[in-house]
Order: sequence, then structure tokens, then C-alpha cells
Amino acid sequence: MHAIIETGGKQYKVAEGDTLFIEKLPTEAGETVTFDKVLAILDEDKATFGAPVVEGAKVEASVVKNGKGKKVIVFKYKPKKNYRRKQGHRQPYTKVTIGKISV
Repeated sequence: MHAIIETGGKQYKVAEGDTLFIEKLPTEAGETVTFDKVLAILDEDKATFGAPVVEGAKVEASVVKNGKGKKVIVFKYKPKKNYRRKQGHRQPYTKVTIGKISV
């Protein structure tokens, strides 16, 4: 069984036991989080789609850890004007493991 959930402005196709990196949530490692915005439930031979969400469906997940991604360098440059700006960015994330998908 698969589900399509929305969190952090993005949509993810998840199954039980999957591990994924999502936008940072205000939870600590070891806690459980419930995703209520389930857009679709995909079973082997049938599919249920919500308008916009499936009523009564939820996906439970456990938070593995919170962290930061790899550094991305943002470099601004204007030729012949001696303008250079270097800035780094590390996007925070939450690593979760999908537990139970219930309809």
C-alpha cells in the first residue's frame, strides 16, 4: 500500500518502512508525527483520491533525526565592477521513517 502525502509544500509517495528527508518539523528525535494531508491512497488494484484530501486517512511516522544538508555555495558576481559576494547555505531537514498507513 502506498500513499501520497503533502508536507513542507512538497508531495511524497510513501510506503510502510520508507525513510525520507523532509522539510524541518518542530519535533525531536524519537517522537512520532502524523501526516493528515493524505492526497491519495494507492492499494494494489484500487486507488482512492481525495478532493483535496482523503477523509479519515493518516500516515504515522517516527522521527529519526533532525539535521542540516550539505553546504550550497551562493556566489554573486558582476564582471568588470569588482563585485563578488560569497554565501553558504545548509538546508535543515527532518529524517522520518514511515510506520503505518491507515484509511
